[in-house]
Amino acid sequence: MSPTKYAPAGRVADLLREGQSLWLDSISRHLMDSGDLDRLIGETGIRGITSNPTIFEKAINGSSDYDADIAALSGKKLSSSDIIRTLMVKDVQRACDFFRPVYESSKTLDGFVSIEVNPLLAHETEASVAEARTLHRMVDRPNLLVKIPGTKEGIPAIRQLISEGISVNVTLLFSPEAYRQSAQAYIDGLKTYQAGGGDPSKIRSVASLFISRLDTLIDKKIDAIASGATDPSLAQKAKDLRGKAGIANTRIVYELFGTLFSSANFGALAKAGATVQRPLWASTGTKDPAYPDTLYVDNLIGPDTVNTVPFETLRAFADHGTISRTIDRFSKGKPGEDPHLILDALATLGISLEAAYNQLITEGVQSFNKSFESLMESTERKIASKKGA
Repeated sequence: MSPTKYAPAGRVADLLREGQSLWLDSISRHLMDSGDLDRLIGETGIRGITSNPTIFEKAINGSSDYDADIAALSGKKLSSSDIIRTLMVKDVQRACDFFRPVYESSKTLDGFVSIEVNPLLAHETEASVAEARTLHRMVDRPNLLVKIPGTKEGIPAIRQLISEGISVNVTLLFSPEAYRQSAQAYIDGLKTYQAGGGDPSKIRSVASLFISRLDTLIDKKIDAIASGATDPSLAQKAKDLRGKAGIANTRIVYELFGTLFSSANFGALAKAGATVQRPLWASTGTKDPAYPDTLYVDNLIGPDTVNTVPFETLRAFADHGTISRTIDRFSKGKPGEDPHLILDALATLGISLEAAYNQLITEGVQSFNKSFESLMESTERKIASKKGA
């Protein structure tokens, strides 16, 4: 099944005219069977889908839609991890088919669906590469992105996969330095691919920077400083920085993106048809109810970017989002606006951004591991219950 029409509407279409694509951060069999995905593509104008182990855990554990397939696959003596992989691949194949018209009409810029390697392999380079190759082969769709985390071990895996012509979504990025390494791995991989006779114009990649998670962590530190301060001016200085770290960090990454992909290092590849590795803003649902529900969309709009949103944020943005180029529209040198000054101000409070980045990547990998392990356990229970029936 594929959408009967493709006509981005309303604010989503306005966003596209500003150079930003809106993708959906969700996938499930129900989403496709119900016709909801068809409508989101054809009427709202969603241009891609991202998924992760937590999203699949909710989809598979949260319904009986997959039970028949689990029973059938268990009869083939597949392990629980192989069954999960097969279910994920089937959903991703279908989603790729839904988005194929977007992929073609956008001249292969959009219309992508992401599938993540087993998160238990996040710190194993060769195993991640092997798993990514397997997923790429099994899905067998041109509009697939294989997700690799931007861990120390993930960066060489990204470089290797790009060099083999496999399009990649780099996930779990938090720091500008991790983003720089991701972009460089993409560029280096493209050079190797081209040197081997490959056409760099055929490869696509996005680099997913997680945003609201940074604010959640930094805001807790800010609140602790403000509540413990005996100096009212220090307490106020801390409070004034609440909710600013995520957007400031993202704007610095966007500056770095502009520098890296306008350099001579990428120039020769661009002449050969290579496209930039677009920054993708992830974790853009607002977690603090004190903040506007479209905070991480309205303030991060700019050319050559993607924003992947949960349903709640999509509905909020479609209803009352603000359309304007904002990602690089701030007063340089002005406290509270200039992203570099904001991060510097956090440092003067004793807040280490580097420690926060390290904590978040560790927690992100652990969270996805937990989801995958929970999914394996529930799958094993379902298999056991069918055998005992």
